Amino acid sequence: MDAADIAAGRERWQKRYDDSRKRDADFTTLSGVSVDPVYGPAPGDTVTDFERIGWPGEFPYTRGLYPTGYRGRTWTIRQFAGFGNAQQTNERYKMILAAGGGGLSVAFDMPTLMGRDSDEPESLGEVGHCGVAIDSAADMDVLFDGITLQDVTTSMTISGPAVPVFCMYLVAAERQGADLSKLDGTLQTDIFKEYIAQKEWLFAPEPHLRLIGDLMEYCAREIPKYKPLSVSGYHIREAGATAAQELAYTLADGLGYVELGLSRGLDVNQFAPGLSFFFDAHVDFFEEIAKFRAARRIWARHLRDEYGATSEKALWLKFHTQTAGVSLTAQQPVNNVVRTAVEALSAILGGTNSLHTNALDETLALPTDESAEIALRTQQVLMEETGVTNVADPLGGSWYVEALTDRIEAEAEEIFARIRDLGEDGSMTQGILRGIEDGWFTANIAEAAFAHQQSLEKNEKRIVGVNAHTTTIAKDLEIMRVSHEVEVEQKRQLGARKTDRDSVRVQQALTHLVDVARTGENMIPAMLDAARAEATLGEICGVLKQEWGIYREPARF
Repeated sequence: MDAADIAAGRERWQKRYDDSRKRDADFTTLSGVSVDPVYGPAPGDTVTDFERIGWPGEFPYTRGLYPTGYRGRTWTIRQFAGFGNAQQTNERYKMILAAGGGGLSVAFDMPTLMGRDSDEPESLGEVGHCGVAIDSAADMDVLFDGITLQDVTTSMTISGPAVPVFCMYLVAAERQGADLSKLDGTLQTDIFKEYIAQKEWLFAPEPHLRLIGDLMEYCAREIPKYKPLSVSGYHIREAGATAAQELAYTLADGLGYVELGLSRGLDVNQFAPGLSFFFDAHVDFFEEIAKFRAARRIWARHLRDEYGATSEKALWLKFHTQTAGVSLTAQQPVNNVVRTAVEALSAILGGTNSLHTNALDETLALPTDESAEIALRTQQVLMEETGVTNVADPLGGSWYVEALTDRIEAEAEEIFARIRDLGEDGSMTQGILRGIEDGWFTANIAEAAFAHQQSLEKNEKRIVGVNAHTTTIAKDLEIMRVSHEVEVEQKRQLGARKTDRDSVRVQQALTHLVDVARTGENMIPAMLDAARAEATLGEICGVLKQEWGIYREPARF
């Protein structure tokens, strides 16, 4: 790009910056030196391929979605939390919000994640242990008691039974008197990554996609601010994928959901802004920054050139980041504070829209109140003390970062081509479905994980406290334990709730839900009626399992 084009780009950026709202904050260094809101080539410079880097707030959004960067708005501090019963988690949420958290992110226990009730035999010993137990809309009432859902953005990390859980959330909001059209937040709902990595599904892919398509339609029509899909690379990376695999598989899944929306006759400019993404921030600092920058560029280009998106918001890749759980060590766990801070900083310099920082003890148990506060304060120290919010994309133009960004983008494009080749029609959706059925994704992730493990065992890669610097004077941590009484009480309350409700109304609602499932009608209203009647999660998922069957992964060796 020649000097005139670069100068014209800077002028465009300056106008958009001037017209944008900025925070009332001190944008100087610790020494009091004023810094510019963005940096780029010097006047008169010619830079090859500068259009791939560009300016913040301008296609292809390599340097961020907004001309102001974090001067306009900082990332949302969204701490992931959930344990025990709804009352205990409600208390943790109130602590997070009082301490400066900007949004809620709900962690569910394993029975809930698998669409089972707390009193089912398969739930024994798992109730409340890796998240909060939710059996019906009444639990949602308690979970958000004293928290005005219309005023708080709420993220829910659940995929298999995401749609009925979301309906219970909507019923809880109704009971608060909320205007549902004003609700804001994100539901994960990403079933592709379950087959690829996390393995928490209920049905075969096609019925899950039916529900996701219904949800996309419903939210686009009724709850426009709520994002019905958070396409997740986090679990793919945690399973052992490389940075490029995480990026490529995640964006491929996202493009599959775009194809789903288009197949429903939805306008890409209307539904694409409702897609968000969820990435892992691992410990290789510069590689992660490059991954985030490449993600925005790839998404914008594909949405515009392949899927016909024309509105700016449809081209934006908005993403949440969580620091890498898999990088945490049980050995010398206090070191995890350092790892988490570095990973969080990479997400910030990569332009994340919201962020969760893991607690130092999460490799051992659910976080204690103290470790959860340290995780929250880690974000606040980075936001308030380090100056990272002063300049948009401060590493833009770095030879190393730009080369890494280009390399990861090229690797991702090669993977896209292989996925499309797997399908018969060249679509991303068919390639993904074939890759799932053939075990192509899981095999590639397993191979990457094995290679990394070998490098650790050969001491080619080093982890402090594990295969390097292993001596320590640290003492064992006091960890949080979920009492068995949580399960006993949850089952007692569930039994009482089933006794007190109108069982005829419940059965009628479940029967109607199945009837709707046999048509092409949108299933969300019928599922909402079931949730209003206090049908349980296990009952709703159970009748759909009877109708659609369950999915078992083919055995592979």
